[in-house]
Amino acid sequence: MDKYQQAKKSLKTITDFVRFAASEFEKAGLYFGHGTDNAWDEAVALVLQMLELPSDYPVVMFEARLIKEEKAHLISAIQTRIEDRKPLAYITNKGFFAGIEFFVDERVLVPRSPLAELVETQFNPWLISDEPRILDLCCGSGCIGIACAAYLPDSEVIVSDISQEALQVAEINIDQASLYPRVQALESDLFSAMRDMKFDLIVSNPPYVDAEDLSDMPAEFFHEPEIGLGSGNDGLDLTKNILSQASEFLTEHGVLIVEVGNSWPALQETFADVPFTWLEFERGGEGVFLLTKQQLDEHFSA
Repeated sequence: MDKYQQAKKSLKTITDFVRFAASEFEKAGLYFGHGTDNAWDEAVALVLQMLELPSDYPVVMFEARLIKEEKAHLISAIQTRIEDRKPLAYITNKGFFAGIEFFVDERVLVPRSPLAELVETQFNPWLISDEPRILDLCCGSGCIGIACAAYLPDSEVIVSDISQEALQVAEINIDQASLYPRVQALESDLFSAMRDMKFDLIVSNPPYVDAEDLSDMPAEFFHEPEIGLGSGNDGLDLTKNILSQASEFLTEHGVLIVEVGNSWPALQETFADVPFTWLEFERGGEGVFLLTKQQLDEHFSA
């Protein structure tokens, strides 16, 4: 009898399964970074999500005994997380951004961005329109744009992506949030399908991983669509295109906010004369810049 069969037979409570999962995750040397950053939090998240229990489920209830079917369900998930190195979000089909749950699968990246802090503060003080039009460019699951609509109830939002598969997931999330038609999905290669649209805010978490980092990533990342990760040798191919075009699609007082992660030094070096505002985050994260329409016009106009 292997250890998983033995565990399914001997473990009885939620606590038992959390302890077992955390121990096995540590021994397996898993990578954490798709929602948690350590084995214990990952184990708690896996067990609660697989049992359809809330993240604030009372600890006192962790001594609840599980039925046979629940045990089998949990052991299968733990085994998949370890043996396949599959991120938890793809096992449970649950991703979280700005306190909102989203459906995710391997058609889109797992939500994980410091941009959530900006959404939660309604982009104060940079977004000045009372009824803003917002574009979530390279939207993937649509989590950023949908969260914008949730936190800014008078906004109208377009979530766009080049990937039809990603937009299928985004539309699931729009329906799940009951935000259509205030949030709409648009297939577009960057701005190609935008026509005469103007936005008060363009926010984007585009692919920005450079070639070297992409090849060195832990196994968990290879479950994610490569089109959502890599962007040329320096990781900035898409960002440079965004910079060259964004001004045309911003209103007079519009702003562009883009996450470039670890590629920010390369961007700063490439455009040394551009006055990027590099935003800071209380909960951690770096590599997010802001430029106004006026700054884009000055430095990137044709």
